[in-house]
Amino acid sequence: MKRLAAGVWRRLRGPVQWRVLWLTRAKFMVGVTGVVRDDAGRVLLLRHRMWPEGRQWGLPSGYAVKGEEFTATVVREVREETGLDVAVGRLVHLRSGFRLRIEVAYEATLLGGELRIDPFEILEARWFSPDELPTGLQDLHRTLIHSRPAPD
Repeated sequence: MKRLAAGVWRRLRGPVQWRVLWLTRAKFMVGVTGVVRDDAGRVLLLRHRMWPEGRQWGLPSGYAVKGEEFTATVVREVREETGLDVAVGRLVHLRSGFRLRIEVAYEATLLGGELRIDPFEILEARWFSPDELPTGLQDLHRTLIHSRPAPD
């Protein structure tokens, strides 16, 4: 039976194989987060409107769109949520998350722009020292902020 299945699989070839895999495998959303720091080592935190009450503070985050590089997602989400421009650095987090979500996080540095929050998604945006983070900050985001020492 295994030989028969292997023979059929080899005969299907590229596009049909991909379609079979697509139909039989789990689909994932990719949540992408940016740990945005300024020249002073402060981190950008947002109070998100759609997040649970009491846990609304977090890093700029959003979902990748189909075909988008995850570093481009960081740049896009930060710009959409805050009006700021960032340069994306190293990958600091990658794991399968809740249910069918993959979580990805990158370090990012502020390049410029004017802080203008998206009032539909964001209630407030502020820069914080890693030693003085607000209550109501997502636990994972607190860990990401402390995963690398702030620059001198």
